[in-house]
Amino acid sequence: MSSMKTQSIGFLIFDGFPMACLTSMIEPLRAANEISGKEAFSWTLVAETDEKVRSSAGVSFEPDVILSQSSGVECLILLSPPLGAFENPKAGFGALRNLERHGVVLGGVSGGVFPLVRAGLMSGYVVSVHWCYEAAFRSEFPNIQASDQVIEFSERRYTASGAAAAFDLCLRLIETSLGAEVATEVACWFQHPLMRGDGVRQSIPTYSQSTTDATLPSVVAKAIAIFAANLTEPISIARVAVEVGVSSRQIERSFKKATDKSPSHYYRAMRMKAAQQLVMYSKDTMAQIALQVGYGSTTPMVQHYKEAFGLSPQEDRRRINLFRVQDNSPVPSI
Repeated sequence: MSSMKTQSIGFLIFDGFPMACLTSMIEPLRAANEISGKEAFSWTLVAETDEKVRSSAGVSFEPDVILSQSSGVECLILLSPPLGAFENPKAGFGALRNLERHGVVLGGVSGGVFPLVRAGLMSGYVVSVHWCYEAAFRSEFPNIQASDQVIEFSERRYTASGAAAAFDLCLRLIETSLGAEVATEVACWFQHPLMRGDGVRQSIPTYSQSTTDATLPSVVAKAIAIFAANLTEPISIARVAVEVGVSSRQIERSFKKATDKSPSHYYRAMRMKAAQQLVMYSKDTMAQIALQVGYGSTTPMVQHYKEAFGLSPQEDRRRINLFRVQDNSPVPSI
């Protein structure tokens, strides 16, 4: 095996972290080493303590090193649910800041961006936020720029929106270290589409049958983008039509054909999905959630929530709390 500098990557795992994000990063790095015949990458599991860490899939992982002793890594990627937290936040955040001061590149995948931002380490950086966490992220961090791009990559920070995006991030690291040919072969090994780089938006589901936003006609896609930018202060369909440059009647026809919903019902579904994100991934009260999705009071929001999901937001939050990993504090249902 030819000699070269090995890039050491640490994965800081929190209780309830998404296991797919971990394997989606380790496997392409392993394959790159095997294909190139070089030990280009090494990886280490890091945790706050030496106790086993349970993933969201229920599989437990034993860390190789604790965070306070992880100074040997060149890059540290945080893997966490949105509400993941250190047992000792002062020491945990302090350890992350110390690593950053010593030149360690920091990153987060999926919910892992939340503790990274809470540590105060993403000021001035753009963060790739998974679409299902967007409402909760914007609520907790209104001064941090959230992005719908698959990955956000800078010299000192890496963020990725989910497991497939984490694979893309690793392909980029592989290409930088070993060249495009190795990165392409790694992608082909796993039947992964070629690396999605800068400027690629996440695919998100539409609120209709078996479609994503990439399949929508232009009029509908533009209207949905306007809806998304006006969740807190609702906008009229007539105003949306003016901004898109078509008639209200054409908006109605286009939505019905593409989504089997009227634009007003589609808009409400978007607001309810944002409300559900806040119920699941934030500690906001029901009154705060109602305001953030465009309701002046909780009563109509609760009614529409029950129509959309079959139970009240309070009941939904209690249901989610039942499945939270032990020691991940439940969110108050108020």
